[in-house]
Amino acid sequence: MRILGIETSCDETALAVVDDGRAVLANLISSQAHLHERFGGVVPEVASRAHLENLNPLLDLALRESGTTLKDIDAIAVTVGPGLVGALLVGITAAKALAFALGLPLIGVHHLEGHIYANVLAHGAIEPPFVAFLVSGGHTMLVHAPEPFRYRILGQTLDDAAGEAFDKVARFLGLGFPGGPELDRLAMMGDPDAIRFPRAVTQRGYDFSLSGLKTAVVRHVTAERGRGREPALEDVAASFQEAVVEVQVDKTLAAARDTGVATIVLGGGVVANTRLRALMSTRAEQAGIRLFTPPPELCTDNGAMIACAGFYRLSRGDRTALDVGASPGLPLG
Repeated sequence: MRILGIETSCDETALAVVDDGRAVLANLISSQAHLHERFGGVVPEVASRAHLENLNPLLDLALRESGTTLKDIDAIAVTVGPGLVGALLVGITAAKALAFALGLPLIGVHHLEGHIYANVLAHGAIEPPFVAFLVSGGHTMLVHAPEPFRYRILGQTLDDAAGEAFDKVARFLGLGFPGGPELDRLAMMGDPDAIRFPRAVTQRGYDFSLSGLKTAVVRHVTAERGRGREPALEDVAASFQEAVVEVQVDKTLAAARDTGVATIVLGGGVVANTRLRALMSTRAEQAGIRLFTPPPELCTDNGAMIACAGFYRLSRGDRTALDVGASPGLPLG
């Protein structure tokens, strides 16, 4: 079964063609980073307009690269939320038009469920129960999946998502946008123990908070410069990153232990962070827990993960009505 996947939840126009939920025939992404760099963040109106310009040419290219025609497509999967409402609408409208014109099933996919299913593309089917740690520019969330397509949120961010915090700290340090990859590269040259930034401990065990840590970085750098000393930015980056990652790993392992699962699944753009991948792998191995992590190219938003999740939903009989709308705050469940 050949699925066309469309993902336009934020600032990347992504289309993919996937066979039987596993074989990726084409997975194309048109990044908008250059459009938003001067603003230091994603501008929703700019993102929506760029999706309008990019989507049709990218569809043509994805079909050519996969050796597929529209007649070969069996279903259309599309992100319906969460995300920027204007950006979502571009992808959803295109998916509806294709499904209606071709007489094909439409499958609406939750963006975060797509990030979970990115692991299936890399590792094959992953049987619940498992704990998923989903971490991106807009989300930081721990989820217990006791059975297929059933999710119980254990905890989430109370303020900044991890990707957002990485971008903000990177911008303060004078790095590029998006800031996460630049901060990761700078941190590789620094000492993670150089500065003991606070580890956020929330009242509710599985929730996350990063606003205080972000403020601590600003205060430290400002104080050092006020004393006439220029801080080593690589040490600041490494120490900040360590403070974020330590809490993420601790809480994920605790969630797995407390729910009695033996499998952890990671998903989202921040999972490309090298320190998070390394520490989570080490700690999971020590605890005897299986860890599934998508390759970096499947961590960021992409159409293949949407097509994969759509395949599995279609296989169990799910269909989405053609009057479906964009749901910017769509809950996972």
